Amino acid sequence: MGVVDQFELPKPVKYVFNWGRKYSLWCFNFGLACCAIEFIAASGSRHDFIRLGVIPFAHAPRQADLLVVSGTLTDKMAPALRRLYEEMPEPKYVISFGSCANCGGPYWDSYSVTKGVDQILPVDVYVPGCPPRPEALLDGIVALQNRIQGESLKDRMAQRRREPIVLRHDGPDIAPELQTTEGQEHRV
Repeated sequence: MGVVDQFELPKPVKYVFNWGRKYSLWCFNFGLACCAIEFIAASGSRHDFIRLGVIPFAHAPRQADLLVVSGTLTDKMAPALRRLYEEMPEPKYVISFGSCANCGGPYWDSYSVTKGVDQILPVDVYVPGCPPRPEALLDGIVALQNRIQGESLKDRMAQRRREPIVLRHDGPDIAPELQTTEGQEHRV
């Protein structure tokens, strides 16, 4: 990557450089199932991705540096996902959004379901839930931005595999207003 590969940058320059990368993420959603609907809800005006410096809809993978995989990935769809990932410019980041993308979800035992996106691409952040709340995706983006702020681009380019961030899933999979006082779900 030119100058970055040749020598170590001073700390103030690194800070400004990482700050720019942190707050200019272009997101490409690879929506496959119900979690894609939650992604759309998260990118709406109520949750407002743009205040975090994330542009929610890149027109093509070549314009994106953040790939959000949301939904059940099948073995037949895996090569297409890999191709989209390879089209993205470096540095590129991946968020696995929802139980189906993380590990196959309730369909894990099917012959045609890939048992997690991490079998196809390196994942930076896992967001659990079925489907996860829009706030969980925002938490995942903030966790990714914190990682970007602290990393060196030279180290990032040298190693493709990193230790992923796994968010904790606090609370039920349904909205709190649908919970009863006994902790059981309402049937709608």
